[in-house]
Amino acid sequence: MIPAAFEYHRPTDMAGVLAVLEEHGDDARVLAGGHSLIPMMKLRMAEVPHLIDLQDVSGLGGIDVRTGEVHIGAMTTQTEIIENAELAQVCPILKEAALQIADPQVRYMGTVGGNVANGDPGNDMPGLMQCLDATFELVGPDGTREVKARDFYEAAYMTDREDDEVLTKVVIPAHGAGYAYEKQKRKIGDYATAAAAVTIVSDMGKCVQASIAMTNLSDTPVWSEAAGAALVGTSLDDAAVDAAVSAMLGDIDPTQDNRGPIEFKKHAAAVILRRAIARAWSRA
Repeated sequence: MIPAAFEYHRPTDMAGVLAVLEEHGDDARVLAGGHSLIPMMKLRMAEVPHLIDLQDVSGLGGIDVRTGEVHIGAMTTQTEIIENAELAQVCPILKEAALQIADPQVRYMGTVGGNVANGDPGNDMPGLMQCLDATFELVGPDGTREVKARDFYEAAYMTDREDDEVLTKVVIPAHGAGYAYEKQKRKIGDYATAAAAVTIVSDMGKCVQASIAMTNLSDTPVWSEAAGAALVGTSLDDAAVDAAVSAMLGDIDPTQDNRGPIEFKKHAAAVILRRAIARAWSRA
């Protein structure tokens, strides 16, 4: 497929990006890695009269591991996530998830910012960022503001980002937790049928903190406060895990598509979540 005609912009600074966004409003979209937006344009699911490429804008990349938190520039690629040894030490779940995104060709170009900003319910990073309680930094004509990942997603392809704003950075609290990212998909490169991000903190054989989010099982990623709470105070016996899975199944809202009917998706979600909880607990 060939996308509809568009005008291509390649500014060299954020002021230039914001100027195009301000001039053209919702007729303009920013392009990071392009692996979400370009296919939508080719399929005519999205018509973008003005495309703004961020490749030449300085200051949007890089990984900065600080005391207590990690700062990741929006243009950081999935490959950079995978290859950063310091990041793997303080937040290894990011590498584990990035390795399961599509294939190496996509990971060399696909960016963290593009993955979280597009609002695609099938993308891996949005649910992971909710699990990690990440914060997104948005820059617009009125300055910079921060939005929690758990508050950012409103519906499929709809987020809290205004048309004249750009997501520039992701900030993640440091996590000394057991972790797991589990994903079931039909084939390499496909979206997940179900995926789960889990972090667990233990003390003296008891869970003292847990966070659980799942992907592609609703029109937004789903972070389930109730699912995490079901594990806290337990030694993750069968009853606790059953309660966590039941809570998550109550929070998701899958629809039938070419990945299967609703009941199959709920079954896959339960299996994947149990695997993720078990592996996170083994690492806690």
